[in-house]
Amino acid sequence: MKKKVFALVLAGCMTTGVLAGCGSAASGNTGGAEGTETMQNASGDADEAKGNDTASDDDLTATQKIIKEAEGMTLEELAKKAIEESNGQTFYGVGNSSRGKAALPIFIEYLQSIDPSYSMEYEWQQPKNNKIFEQLTADSLKPTGTFAMTLIQDGNQIESKMVQTGILDTYVPMEWATANATTPDAYEGYLPLQAQNKVFEYNCTGSKEYTNCWDFVGKDVHALFMDIDSEVVGKNFLYMLTEDTYAAMLREAYEALDADSQAYFKPVIDEVAQDAEDLGLGADGKYALAWIKLWVESYNAQTDDGPICNTLVADSATNQCGLLVYNKFRSVEESPTVSVNNVKVAAYQDGYQGIGGYGYCHYLFVTDNSPLPWTACAFIAFMTCTEDGYSAWGKDMGSYSYNPDVANAIEATYGHSKAGCDESGNVVCDNKNDRGFEWWKKEGHLVMEDPEYCASVSFTVGSWIEMLGKYGEGSVE
Repeated sequence: MKKKVFALVLAGCMTTGVLAGCGSAASGNTGGAEGTETMQNASGDADEAKGNDTASDDDLTATQKIIKEAEGMTLEELAKKAIEESNGQTFYGVGNSSRGKAALPIFIEYLQSIDPSYSMEYEWQQPKNNKIFEQLTADSLKPTGTFAMTLIQDGNQIESKMVQTGILDTYVPMEWATANATTPDAYEGYLPLQAQNKVFEYNCTGSKEYTNCWDFVGKDVHALFMDIDSEVVGKNFLYMLTEDTYAAMLREAYEALDADSQAYFKPVIDEVAQDAEDLGLGADGKYALAWIKLWVESYNAQTDDGPICNTLVADSATNQCGLLVYNKFRSVEESPTVSVNNVKVAAYQDGYQGIGGYGYCHYLFVTDNSPLPWTACAFIAFMTCTEDGYSAWGKDMGSYSYNPDVANAIEATYGHSKAGCDESGNVVCDNKNDRGFEWWKKEGHLVMEDPEYCASVSFTVGSWIEMLGKYGEGSVE
């Protein structure tokens, strides 16, 4: 029955011409595998997102005019503007991460180092159940909004609900651009504070090994995963698998399997081959759809990454596996029955084939009706251009500043690459030795979220995914 419904969805797409556009998107943008280049190609509407590249000043909103001026200023110059604007005021921020609240008092201390008489109250909201988009949309209807800025994730909805509608504006700090060998007016896309990775890991107290990304969708495997309806960036991960670069990785990983394993997966690949063609995907699209189908119909849905980590590190979790935020393993408390050494990072193992996990970003925006735009810009510059500003996230392995200068300073302070070594440099827990963002993008084959691509396939591929039955709900007939 679901297949028939999907056929009607496809027919509707073809009638309205949606598939034709998605077909070109599926084969065109491969920037997702290239880290910073992803951000520079993050939005086909980059000019609208920034509002200050190609438009004349007469076309800019009041906030966009301030952003344009701010992009030519140093952090110290911005700080003086912020002090003048917000002294004695209350700053309201909203975000997907509570760390924004932790960064604000450090920012205030920085401003007070310039002007000891400066004071500012602050409130930080973190809406649950992905309600941040509704909250920002409602606030945008006011002539002057409540929220000065936002720290937000989910590139797909940012593109379609926030940027294309003019609710959020991108500000690129001059010093951040310089560190990335570009300029604010040349940079395209959204401003990423950080990249976060979720990686495949498995309990190694038994004999089972996971040497290929297809092993995580193998027979009787039910990987622990935060449900795609609980955290939408997980759905963006699945969208990105259909992009040519990552679909090719899945094909190559499949070809590296032994004959028996290939024979197990081949019927599913053949089954979805026509769907891949109908969706306008590239030559390897059927491998992506097959992996997605097997994953959605087999993963053991969880409400958060914390419980997944707590399960996998236990002695009793023999042979279980999961896809979860890497930094969760940093704070595991060792005990006779619990250890980080009970878990291996799949991509760290010699001979591992295929994707090692996925990465997504927290982006920073100024609201277009911001009540404190200068202060918002200064706060964004502080978080992205200084170690102190980024310190709220700095202790986490698997979280990477997009400012290379800040990233280097964080590594020097926290030593994430050697966190699993003893004082003599001997490896005692390889899991904790973060190999870094560049390694994950290249050798680790991290699937990087590309907002434009996700938005381009969210209706077509998204509708296809919605037709799949989840584990525990019965399989699709």
